[in-house]
Amino acid sequence: MLRNSTRRLRRHLVTVAGLLTLAYLILPNVVVMVFSFNKPNGRFNITWQRFSLDAWKDPCGVADMCGSLNLSLEIAVWATIGSTVLGTMIAFALVRYRFRARGAINSLIFLPMAMPEVVMAASLLTLFLNMGAQLGFWTILIAHIMFCLSFVVTAVKARVMSMDPRLEEAARDLYASPVQTFLRVTLPIASPGIAAGALLAFALSFDDFIITNFNAGSTVTFPMYVWGSAQRGTPVQINVIGTAMFVIAVLVVLGGQLISNRRKNSTPH
Repeated sequence: MLRNSTRRLRRHLVTVAGLLTLAYLILPNVVVMVFSFNKPNGRFNITWQRFSLDAWKDPCGVADMCGSLNLSLEIAVWATIGSTVLGTMIAFALVRYRFRARGAINSLIFLPMAMPEVVMAASLLTLFLNMGAQLGFWTILIAHIMFCLSFVVTAVKARVMSMDPRLEEAARDLYASPVQTFLRVTLPIASPGIAAGALLAFALSFDDFIITNFNAGSTVTFPMYVWGSAQRGTPVQINVIGTAMFVIAVLVVLGGQLISNRRKNSTPH
C-alpha cells in the first residue's frame, strides 16, 4: 500500500509541484479579487469588513484614478505597436541576414532583459536630460519601447528560427512575389511569435513602475497612482481595476488557446 502511494507520488510529482506553484502565483490575484468586494471602515483596504458592490458600481469614483488608467493603457498600446514593429524587423534581420556585428547585436539584445530596471531608468533619464527633452508622455513612451523591444525580439526570433524555409521556397516556385510570400506564408507562420511578443510588451508597459517613475516628470500613470495611494489610503476601486485586468488577461489567453486548438483540429492530416 505504502509502495503504491510512493510510486503514484513520484509519478505525479512534477504535476503536483506545478499545480502548487500555479496556486501560489494566483493567490495574490484571488486576494485582490476578494477585497474588490470589501467595504472598509477606514482609508486602507487591508482588512475584511463587509461585502459590498459599491466599488464595482462606480469604478471611477476616486479622483484621477481612471485618468491615470487611461494614460497607462494609451502608453501601453503605442509602446506595444512600436516595440512589436521594430522587434519583428530586428528578429527577421538577425535570423535571415548575415552582416557585420551580427553577433554583437545578438548579445546586446539580451542586455536590457538582464540589466536591473533602475540602471536602465537612470540611463534613459540622463539621456533625456542631456537632450533637453521635457519629461512626460513621450519620454515614458520612448523608454517603454526601448524596454519592451528585447522581449519582442526574443519571442519573434524563436518563432522565425523554427520556420521551415522550404515553405517560402515553394511559394516562390509558384510565382508568388516577395510581398505575397511574406503576407501569405511568412507572416501567418510567424504570427504566434509576434502575438506573444506583443502581449508581453503590453503587459510589461502597463505594469512598469521603475522606468516610468524616473522618466515621467509630473505625469502619473496607473502604477504610479497605486504606489502613491498606498501611502495615503488604498481605495477599493484599485482592486476592481486589478481584478478586471486579470480577468481580461485570462480570457485573452483562453481565447488564444481555443483558436489554436480549433486550427489544429481543422488542419487536414
